[in-house]
Amino acid sequence: MLRQLRVEFKVVPADLPEIHHEQLTARELCQINAYRKARFVAKKAPDALVLAADTLVYLHSMLFGKPGDIQEAYQMLRRLEGRSHQVVTGICLLHLRGHRQAVFAETTTVAFKPLDEAAIARYLSRVNPLDKAGAYAIQEHGDLIVKEITGSYSNVVGLPMERLAAELKSWAAT
Repeated sequence: MLRQLRVEFKVVPADLPEIHHEQLTARELCQINAYRKARFVAKKAPDALVLAADTLVYLHSMLFGKPGDIQEAYQMLRRLEGRSHQVVTGICLLHLRGHRQAVFAETTTVAFKPLDEAAIARYLSRVNPLDKAGAYAIQEHGDLIVKEITGSYSNVVGLPMERLAAELKSWAAT
């Protein structure tokens, strides 16, 4: 996705646990986790502009991170089926040496089709749900489960490209 913006980048994993706290909203959690990831990487490369992201799926006050196993993935899809939910991605841009940062979040509404057990099993047989918030990826056979989206498609994939492009343009102007 970053290649679309024609920027040079290097992928550096931030190997730290994500924070989950019941008194924080999905938007707050995503922004905090994106910041923590960015800070972790920026400490190793203080002269670089670091971009970090974190995505969560939520339905009312129920948060859906990455499932721990296939059974949990099945249960997540069962809870989401036939309903609209939100996907929020928190982004942090951080330049440690320059003492600059921008933290923001984008939210997209996703409506699932009504799904029976067979439809969920069919979907899970085609994707690896264990590394995906909410146990699904819209870009991987999403047509099997998603009825419609309202907002940024790329946000549901994991990076709100429209907002990110605007933020990077603003970043470069200052």
